[in-house]
Amino acid sequence: MSQILFYVIIGLVVADFIFDRFLQYLNSTQWSDRLPEEVKGIYDEDKYQKQQAYEKVNYRFSMFSTSFSFVLMLLMFLFAGFARVNNVALSVSTNSILTALVFFGILMFVSDILTTPFSIYDTFVIEEKFGFNKTTPKTFIFDKLKGWLLGAIIGSGMLALIIYIYQLTTNNFWIFAWAIISVFSIFMVLFYSNLIVPLFNKQTPLLEGELKSAIESFSARVGFKLDNIYVIDGSKRSTKANAYFTGLGAKKRIVLYDTLISDLTNNELVAVLAHEIGHYKKNHVIWSLLLGIVQTGIVLFIFSLFVGSPELSAALGVAQPSFHIGLIAFGVLYSPISMITGLGMNVFSRKNEYEADAFAAKHYDANELALALKKLSVKNLSNLRPHPVYVFFHYSHPTLLQRLKALKN
Repeated sequence: MSQILFYVIIGLVVADFIFDRFLQYLNSTQWSDRLPEEVKGIYDEDKYQKQQAYEKVNYRFSMFSTSFSFVLMLLMFLFAGFARVNNVALSVSTNSILTALVFFGILMFVSDILTTPFSIYDTFVIEEKFGFNKTTPKTFIFDKLKGWLLGAIIGSGMLALIIYIYQLTTNNFWIFAWAIISVFSIFMVLFYSNLIVPLFNKQTPLLEGELKSAIESFSARVGFKLDNIYVIDGSKRSTKANAYFTGLGAKKRIVLYDTLISDLTNNELVAVLAHEIGHYKKNHVIWSLLLGIVQTGIVLFIFSLFVGSPELSAALGVAQPSFHIGLIAFGVLYSPISMITGLGMNVFSRKNEYEADAFAAKHYDANELALALKKLSVKNLSNLRPHPVYVFFHYSHPTLLQRLKALKN
């Protein structure tokens, strides 16, 4: 049985890689040296050529980096790499919680070290070449160190607690783990912008002036109580622009990238914020949170049926069943279901984007939102003509052309 599971795992890893490469290839068939009719009026000839060059460079880079990761993963399975790391972890401690923490610590650290050169190349070569990068080597290094620290504190803490609960409750652990993860998810929605973001970026309240007055006026008109409007120093890392809504109730806030403020007019900025407010008014934040919680519960329940399976651990070359080895094997075996649920979440997310656009069009100005979306797409060199199949599997937002068409209607 363990041998069959091993081949199933290998098959899923290979199939996932091939399928993803196929989707990337489909996307590449949309490339064109001529400015397509449907993007005229959005891209000019020079900017379009730059976007196509950016797309091609990223495609080649993605092919190389994902192939590297695929080969590493395949080698780990074929040469009992996880069993070897498990032996190292057991040599440090036989306590199941500490063993798991050392096991995942080694995997995460080595994986990050091996893939860091790709991150460096992406940031300091590709993004630099196309005028996006503002990250300094110092910022890059500190971001990396902070990421490790957060992973060690939050990730290790959650893992240790869940394994401890598993030891106490065995098959019913998923219920308690689900409750803990759900509470943590809600906590992060409420306080992420207050606790995590400041570790990486500076957030300052939007200064009094014409923009703030326009935002407050619109918010009052649509019955949206907004006390927290912040500007984040996105230009510290990139020239790309964004805005997002976070939090619930009294903790809700809208965050504008400083690059967004410099790129758009006040009317366009209010239109973008009208879209973000639309997400809140349509309860998208709450529904996304609830769906995520339900999805987590399903995953944990299915995992609880397999976690103690000797066959699952044996498939990775480990004789003694353990929580962490079972988690690795299950993660691969669950991937087909994960892909299906991911597709469902993408469909739901795209629907939400259309609804938020419609809210902004109805309560503010469709033309101003359309202008803002066009400017941001051109500034970020976004692909306006991705393959429909690629969009279906990977896009959480409709394409720009789809959104503009919907806004016209």
